[in-house]
Amino acid sequence: MNISIGNDHAGTDYKFAIVELLTSKGIHVTNHGTDSNDSVDYPDFVHPVAKDVVNKKADFGILICGSANGVAMTANKYQEIRAGVCWTNEITELARLHNNANIICIPARFTSIPQALKMVDTFLNTTFEGGRHQNRVNKIPASC
Repeated sequence: MNISIGNDHAGTDYKFAIVELLTSKGIHVTNHGTDSNDSVDYPDFVHPVAKDVVNKKADFGILICGSANGVAMTANKYQEIRAGVCWTNEITELARLHNNANIICIPARFTSIPQALKMVDTFLNTTFEGGRHQNRVNKIPASC
């Protein structure tokens, strides 16, 4: 499995913990995030992650910022991306199960690192249910 990860300054410690978890499981991780706590602009780290998922260089993406809203808004500009803001394990499971999310967006200021690790594990181990949800997911991309 290949994962692409990106973060701004609010998510650096979370990113390091997530990368450690994933690599310990033999998962390849591409780091597009900052490794510093110095203020940066989150879109600069979102676009490479979204492009990795769109271009199938990554199976899934993980994005982390303070509220997760900015990274989700940016990632969801891509037609093929379904980025979900997840702050509990239950919401994370539903994002995959019902919405076939391909990027998890974690709000570092509203979750703990242990919560984030559990959510990542759930995200990667939950399979899209399909069925009645597939028709809904098919209607997500905008056609202009």
